[in-house]
Amino acid sequence: MERTKIGESEGLTFWLAQPEDYDAVMTISEDIYGGKDYLPHRYQDWMTEPHRVVILAKKEGKLVALESGLVVDEGCTVVVEGLRVCTSERGRGMAGTIQRFTDQYIRQLYPTLRVKRLTRGDDPGPEKLAKFTLLDRRAILSLCGEAKSFDDFLSDLNAKIESEPQLVVLDEVQQVKSMLLDSEISSRLQLPGGAFIFDWQPLQPIEGNLEVLQRRNLTWLADRSVSPTFLSVHTPPYPIPYKGGSLRFNIDMFGTSQALAQRALISHLEKVRGVIHGVVLMQVYMHKSLWEGMRRFCEGNMGVQRYRDYWEQLFLERPL
Repeated sequence: MERTKIGESEGLTFWLAQPEDYDAVMTISEDIYGGKDYLPHRYQDWMTEPHRVVILAKKEGKLVALESGLVVDEGCTVVVEGLRVCTSERGRGMAGTIQRFTDQYIRQLYPTLRVKRLTRGDDPGPEKLAKFTLLDRRAILSLCGEAKSFDDFLSDLNAKIESEPQLVVLDEVQQVKSMLLDSEISSRLQLPGGAFIFDWQPLQPIEGNLEVLQRRNLTWLADRSVSPTFLSVHTPPYPIPYKGGSLRFNIDMFGTSQALAQRALISHLEKVRGVIHGVVLMQVYMHKSLWEGMRRFCEGNMGVQRYRDYWEQLFLERPL
């Protein structure tokens, strides 16, 4: 069946992405994020994910840009992600064109939408930031090493632990649901902008997001199963193009206890040590007050080292 064009603007035509567009999308994504792009792994899942819209822009019949939006927070928020423009068209305003079209198109599909949210790992400067409300910033610790080096790395980390704080696994849906319904969870965990951010996706702590979280296959650790004061979550390691094929492993931490953050890092690594292979790029997202202590905690092992200096994840919002 022939596809239907969903709109046009400023010399571009817009289409809903299909599974068979994968190769073309990868072509315009070759140099995205220095090889640490998540989309090669997630594209096909996006094609069937509920309440997600993936839009392609074409110029003279050639794919030149992509943008995606996931509707969350019980229909009040669209989280935009995946923006990319082919190399030859960058710097010509094309990103803005597809963003404006995507905003308009998703708003027509979901009239209840109120805000647009996104996260980004670079500071766009005051002019672009002025278009958004900056809800928060989180620190990112970036580590890299061969999978075989993580055994020694874990041994080194365990030797540095001065206390034995206990962490529990939240492995039941009801435990996660109860946490989302806890009216004080945001203040107790000092959630950035009042939201959980899991692998760059911000979600309000409300029951309506439970189904989204269940799709993510997350591993949850907390200092206690009821009214936690510290929570950390990891996404299963997934492949990225870096150095011809590597794994990316993301850990999100909420709370400000240095001792619990150290124990959580060890626990998350222990849970994936049997499935990681090749080169592993690990990123730990945390409250800014934790970064320096976690940096020192992770230093000293030649096999697993920092591959990037201090940087931040920005959490932005604007009305729709």
